[in-house]
Amino acid sequence: MAYVDVRDIRKTYGNVTAVDHISFDIEEGELLTLLGPSGCGKTTTLDMIAGLTTPDSGDIRINGERVNDIGAENRDTVKVFQEYALFPHMSVGQNVGFGLKMEGMPKSERVERVKDVLEMVELGGLEDRSIGELSGGQRQRVATARALVKEPSVLLLDEPFSALDLKLREQLQIELKKLQNELNITTVHVTHDQEEAMVLSDKIVVMNDGKKLQKGTPSEIYEFPNSQFVANFIGKSNLIHGTIVSETANRYVAESNETGVRFEGVASDGQALTVGDDVAICLRPEKCDIRAAKDSSSAQNRLSATLNHEFLLGSIVQYRLTVNETVIGDDVGKEFIVEDKNTGRKSEFGPQDDVWIKCKPEHVKIIKTDK
Repeated sequence: MAYVDVRDIRKTYGNVTAVDHISFDIEEGELLTLLGPSGCGKTTTLDMIAGLTTPDSGDIRINGERVNDIGAENRDTVKVFQEYALFPHMSVGQNVGFGLKMEGMPKSERVERVKDVLEMVELGGLEDRSIGELSGGQRQRVATARALVKEPSVLLLDEPFSALDLKLREQLQIELKKLQNELNITTVHVTHDQEEAMVLSDKIVVMNDGKKLQKGTPSEIYEFPNSQFVANFIGKSNLIHGTIVSETANRYVAESNETGVRFEGVASDGQALTVGDDVAICLRPEKCDIRAAKDSSSAQNRLSATLNHEFLLGSIVQYRLTVNETVIGDDVGKEFIVEDKNTGRKSEFGPQDDVWIKCKPEHVKIIKTDK
């Protein structure tokens, strides 16, 4: 049985549907991320689990108990807010132990538990430090410690790293994941940052417009997106309009609607496809190769392109090209992206060179067109 079970919950505010009949479950000790753009309903969903917002319909169960009618203070959940909500007039130790004090825990026991949890988040010895003397990363640790000290069954994280710079954010993401694994605490995490979701999560629920679009492991979501939106939101994608023209042994051939170029590939996320279906042909930048235009290999799974720019991005080299296909997505236009490992060798291609873009059939994911 799932430890957290969210079933068909819905929440409206006037004429606006914030969460539209969403269902998912979370196993004990699992970290699940609600991922999507701003306004997609992920924080509202988190607040319904926390008891800070009441669903209009549907059920929420924690450890088998229906909690819809149980207030936030009586649910065994703790939320870490985006802005941390620390008390500036209190010390680190007082902030961390505040909830325990309100519950009437004896001071001696409270002091020991605060000390233990501060050691856990690498703030040992800072019990008497003022909040105003802390860095952003230290404040984030204090907020996490204040949640963990209550030993909740479910930890709720609302974009806890959004105020931090990139390097510190990456460091604390790894620290949090390690801590969550050690404590085996069931966690629901909200973010709009897909890289953060990929690093932290055991499972991801992708949301948009109040709806759940896909749930899976980071690998499943990235490798087998079930819609154009998911393919574009998780990582980079080159998407081409096409139509299914044949099917053989679980492989499909889709023909570009613009130039007739054909791609053999696999149905993404196990979708059932038939000849005549309108589809998006999904080509991930790192799964494509650039070859000289004189290459005479099969024309299938091959695009004619012109190299516009080459960028060195540390461990990878990114190529931006113009192709003769219409790439789906207003933010991309007709530009196609290919990425390769940085081997240190001088590139064999130059600006305005004519090249082929090739992609193996197993790396071509074919997705039913979003309606």
